[in-house]
Amino acid sequence: MPNPSRLPAPLLKNWAWQAEAVCREVGSEPFFGSSEEGRRGRKERDRQAKSLCGSCPVVDACLRHALATHEPHGVWGGLTAHERRRLLSPAAMAAHQPT
Repeated sequence: MPNPSRLPAPLLKNWAWQAEAVCREVGSEPFFGSSEEGRRGRKERDRQAKSLCGSCPVVDACLRHALATHEPHGVWGGLTAHERRRLLSPAAMAAHQPT
């Protein structure tokens, strides 16, 4: 679960994008693994989730939300938790600072 202090206020304008998300139709299973999932299973599930994200009309809003809240689990906005952590790493942040 993300840090609650990073979550947007409980206002409709902050969460309305979720109503259009593809994941609402398919459920959460493709986006979140289980503790019994092996490496091969995780890679296949991540591939499936990313494919679903590729057809989602709110993929950008989803990714912005996951990055802003530092969501530590699952595939959000077409990126795995590991991929999002790399984007948020101090080195990645420094590389994107204007000079």
